[in-house]
Amino acid sequence: MSEEPSKVLPFIEHLVELRRRLIIIVVTVFIGMGFAWNLSDEILVYMEKPLTGITYIDAAKHRIYRYLQTNYPAIYQRADLEKELNKPRKQHALNYTKPLEPFFIQCKISVIAGFVLALPVVFYQLWSFVAPGLTRRERKLVIPFMLTGTLAFCMGALFFLTTIWPFIINFSLSYETEGLRSWLSLSAYVDFCLRLILMFGLIAELPVLTLLLSRFGLVSYQFLAPKRKYALLLSSIVAAFHSDLVTMFVIMIPMYMMYEVSVWVALIFGKKKAAPPAAPEPEAA
Repeated sequence: MSEEPSKVLPFIEHLVELRRRLIIIVVTVFIGMGFAWNLSDEILVYMEKPLTGITYIDAAKHRIYRYLQTNYPAIYQRADLEKELNKPRKQHALNYTKPLEPFFIQCKISVIAGFVLALPVVFYQLWSFVAPGLTRRERKLVIPFMLTGTLAFCMGALFFLTTIWPFIINFSLSYETEGLRSWLSLSAYVDFCLRLILMFGLIAELPVLTLLLSRFGLVSYQFLAPKRKYALLLSSIVAAFHSDLVTMFVIMIPMYMMYEVSVWVALIFGKKKAAPPAAPEPEAA
């Protein structure tokens, strides 16, 4: 006998329940903001790390230059890589022009960090809101959903901070010349970084969402696989909201790659369709 979902709540009770869940999420985020307030300076320092010139990109370039100097000295001298290798490391500083601007930046960083700390509660409240429409076996997936959702968001955010963000800043600073100097605004720099942190965290949630929907039988590999061209188009549209071409590509490519991962997640972990019953054999004469 199959399990039946719980009794469906009336529409008004759904709205009341949604409001209660949202209030709990907001309160939890503010509590997380209080814990993250003292960490905001360290987070800002980590966000400013690409401005120091000490990134994996600079280290990789130096290793390549040393390799060419040792093994291919002719190419090394022809390309004048000695100047690049011995070029002094520039220190860049963020600037602010408005009163209390650093304070509001600290508030923004603390809110985002508090949201990350509150992610288990956020996912639990979301799951609890949809739980009345699930079976008893499906409601037991709340703990795996909380853990995988939180882990996926954190991995997406860390991937951006450690890999994509240094690339963007390094590319931007490469346009500096003798007559062209960067004057980076504190608000623009931090807002840009925080927006992309949230973007990459949400992108990383796509395979987790696909895993749940495929386990519930709502999506399947047969449904997702033919939609690749639409996924690529949607990824391009979402990425096109960013003004520069570099940021557009660093958002579009990971977003589409997560869709590809989701397709294979649906294939491997999706709900298998039951085999159709065999036709009865005709009775012998």
